[in-house]
Amino acid sequence: MISADYARTMARYNHWMNDVIYAAAARLSDAQRKRDLGAFFKSLHGTLNHILVGDRLWLGRFTGAPVRFPSLAHEIASDFADLRRERAETDAAIDAYAAALTPARLAEPLVYRTFLNPRDVSFPLGFALMHFFNHQTHHRGQATTLLMQLGVDPGLTDLIYLPGMEQSAHA
Repeated sequence: MISADYARTMARYNHWMNDVIYAAAARLSDAQRKRDLGAFFKSLHGTLNHILVGDRLWLGRFTGAPVRFPSLAHEIASDFADLRRERAETDAAIDAYAAALTPARLAEPLVYRTFLNPRDVSFPLGFALMHFFNHQTHHRGQATTLLMQLGVDPGLTDLIYLPGMEQSAHA
């Protein structure tokens, strides 16, 4: 389904893009970051917070140490510096998790209890990881739109621009 190298690359992309997005968001005031712009999670802060909630829920499932939140909009940190620190810690944990993945592990089932309409489900770990990275990208796309609405251009965000991936044209 996916390889361990794919998961490591996507973890790197996640980390890089979060650094980019949080650096762009840091150029705004707290009121701007928390302004309701009509997004699904209302504001840029709410969207960044939701990505972190989702990442922690999934990482807990992956590692066998599930975490619980009262909702998918649960505020992990109201202070931006604290949210940024929590994001960095989670990105380091995602990087470490991806670094340890093996082909055998990726083929194993992931059994967990769903958050919405609680029930036990099972998916191949590789497929669940595909969802995990897709969920991040989906909501970061919303975050970049909110940044642009607030007058901040986050710059290049496509996976193809991940630093260190380009090869020499003469290789």
